[in-house]
Amino acid sequence: MDLVTELGPLLSAEAAAEAPAAGIDPADLEQAVWLRLLERDTVAGRPPETARWLRRAVRAEARRARRRALREVPYGDRPAGGDRGPERSALAEEEERVLRSAVARLPGRCPELMGALLSPRDLTYREIAGELGISQGSLGPVRSRCLGCLRRMLAAEVAAPERRGKER
Repeated sequence: MDLVTELGPLLSAEAAAEAPAAGIDPADLEQAVWLRLLERDTVAGRPPETARWLRRAVRAEARRARRRALREVPYGDRPAGGDRGPERSALAEEEERVLRSAVARLPGRCPELMGALLSPRDLTYREIAGELGISQGSLGPVRSRCLGCLRRMLAAEVAAPERRGKER
């Protein structure tokens, strides 16, 4: 019997049961589990108890989606475009000025790398590596170091409020 025909109804039912609590679409959950099954099938072969594995995989994917939802931060109440008031515009411009100033003070190649990453041209890693004359594989680690340095610089300049409104 075909794998999709055999396990499709079970997967649909499990995904429909788990998806609402995870805050995702049941079809997305099904797709993620099918993908995990195919990846496992190519590496280690089909699990001996496929139905049991499928139920566990649905729950694991739902847990993963819940954790991801906790980490994601919505944009909030920032209005888009030009419909923000003068105070918000001034604050946004000040934030942008402080950020640009901090990026310009970064050491080494960080200012050029951050400028390329934030470019409105929407460059690929390959294009950025070509422009900067560094290998494409080193872009990720260099970017990580630059962002860490930027984070430390900004944290020292702007005291972030602690929980319950206390300031450092």
